[in-house]
Amino acid sequence: MIGYEYVNPHTYFIDIEQCALWRVKKISVRVKQIMKKDYSKKILRILGKKSAVSLEKLKESNDPKTSYALTRSVKNLAESGYVEMLHSAQQEFARLTKKGKTRLDTLCLEGQEALVPQTWDGYWRIILLDLPEERKNERESLRYLLKKAGFVCLKNSAWISPFPYEHLFTNIKKDLGLTTELMIIVTDLIDEESKKVLFETFGK
Repeated sequence: MIGYEYVNPHTYFIDIEQCALWRVKKISVRVKQIMKKDYSKKILRILGKKSAVSLEKLKESNDPKTSYALTRSVKNLAESGYVEMLHSAQQEFARLTKKGKTRLDTLCLEGQEALVPQTWDGYWRIILLDLPEERKNERESLRYLLKKAGFVCLKNSAWISPFPYEHLFTNIKKDLGLTTELMIIVTDLIDEESKKVLFETFGK
């Protein structure tokens, strides 16, 4: 004999309602995370254009929710070490730290894939990176940026790429106060055997 389990219709509909509320809540959290991320990117890009910006100018909008989200994003960026706060008698200002400038450079690379010329100009970009162990964090950040920019590590601290990102790394060199620790070479003079290897690597 087949047994049947009684299901209370009222409980069934409550379960459906709770499930729907859970899904809405989950979507809401995800949207907030995306908005928070977008605000952070926007703030970094604004700060990248000026030495320091007042919090009032960053807020722009009169919407209390937007204003709060921007303030919260600035606070999160400061806690993460990307932004430092400056206080005057009347206003608070925000400016990028070295870590923040590196993060901004990463954002630039993430948005520039479509800007890389499809035709090669015939020049190779070689970057020599030699940072001591006490600057390990900066070294790892630079290696990450080099990989994002399409550079390949040839040997030890030598990186090479056909992509025209030398100006970006020139700015990074200036921002981090590097001299001989980061050297940038742009050349079309490479021996034929090495060219063959590089062409295979980059599919040229």
